[in-house]
Amino acid sequence: MTDVDVLSSRMKSRLHLQTKTIGADRIKKAKENNEDIAVLSMFLPNASAREENRNFYCALGDYCRLGDPKLTKAGTKKMEYKTRQWHENCFCCCVCKTAIGTKSFIPREQEIYCAGCYEEKFATRCIKCNKVITSGGVTYKNEPWHRECFTCTHCNITLAGQRFTSRDEKPYCAECFGELFAKRCTSCVKPITGIGGTRFISFENRHWHHDCFVCASCKTSLVGRGFITDGPDIICPECAKQKLM
Repeated sequence: MTDVDVLSSRMKSRLHLQTKTIGADRIKKAKENNEDIAVLSMFLPNASAREENRNFYCALGDYCRLGDPKLTKAGTKKMEYKTRQWHENCFCCCVCKTAIGTKSFIPREQEIYCAGCYEEKFATRCIKCNKVITSGGVTYKNEPWHRECFTCTHCNITLAGQRFTSRDEKPYCAECFGELFAKRCTSCVKPITGIGGTRFISFENRHWHHDCFVCASCKTSLVGRGFITDGPDIICPECAKQKLM
């Protein structure tokens, strides 16, 4: 029997940060508190714009969409996140190059991703269907599966949350494993799976469930007792004596 581990939702555990338009006082407070928000503001007119330009450098550098990353006109909107700044149009997904605007984004190392590109690039994918696992799943052999994709190799019944076993690295429900691979009880002919702690007895080339190992005549359990074979049957010593009399 192999254990199943529930996968936590990796995507839900990631921060989908938002941009916010806020005033100068709020910007100052956000910086002081190191808040995880991207601040949308604009360069003030005239002298204020020139003063801001001295402290501004677009994080895209030579790839700045407005040309000179150090020079910005009054009224131009800008984004601030952590210690870096961008022109509004430069604050874009590093993969699809779409401007983030007021949509959610996900920072990773020094890059900014839109939610869609982040999931496409980094999300956990099901080993069976190759689609993103967005809520929860299971791991088997250190590989991720959707709960609905993790099924018995033979009958396709879902195995998530169920007891199962494996053969040749493939998972099987207990019923299919027993029918396909297990030894069969000499008495009841049903499979002996061993799943769930089932005990069994073997003698020569025959096998019995623990509860099926009984005298063929009086039906007394022979577990832990001596017994005598009588053709295909096993009998207790008392019944063997009766047969000889």
